[in-house]
Amino acid sequence: MNSPRVRTVFEAEDIDRVLTRISHEIIERAKGAENLVLLGIQSRGVPLARRIGSRISKFEGIDVPVGALDITMYRDDLRLRPARALEATALPDVGIDGRTVVLVDDVLFSGRTVRAALDALNELGRPRVVRLAVLVDRGHRELPIRADYVGKNLPTSLKEAVRVKLTEIDGEDAVTLSSVPDSPRGGPGPAGDAA
Repeated sequence: MNSPRVRTVFEAEDIDRVLTRISHEIIERAKGAENLVLLGIQSRGVPLARRIGSRISKFEGIDVPVGALDITMYRDDLRLRPARALEATALPDVGIDGRTVVLVDDVLFSGRTVRAALDALNELGRPRVVRLAVLVDRGHRELPIRADYVGKNLPTSLKEAVRVKLTEIDGEDAVTLSSVPDSPRGGPGPAGDAA
């Protein structure tokens, strides 16, 4: 079996730069930060949402509510994947009703994670509008979902894996692209994040 080739797509400075750009785009489209709520999709979407929220708060001079959304029980592939521990869903005190909610995730792939996040949101309240911000859009959508704010469009093959590393979880900031070795059955192995 061949070992995967790994290529760094984003370094720490690149991630910092695109999060600043995304923050400005969110402010511009929302016409300020008054009714804005950021919800990070567990797990790497949460630190990304906090970083964006911190930037928007600094730019606009007001605190932007940031929360976390666990979508595990809303996934349509629960029986196909190994069991995953539930993580916390934590809505800000202001809630989400009538607000502009920006879902934040690391990688957009099939669209199934985002669909699950929309299902979870539906049970938590009724936002005025829901938008999506992702660090990387790797293509290969299986559902008609697209991001409103994208750090980098990264065309990939299904034989490649995108890995996002964040300091808060992994001790460093980076985005890598690697080839996925063939599985013992002869087909490609797992293709990275299933967002």
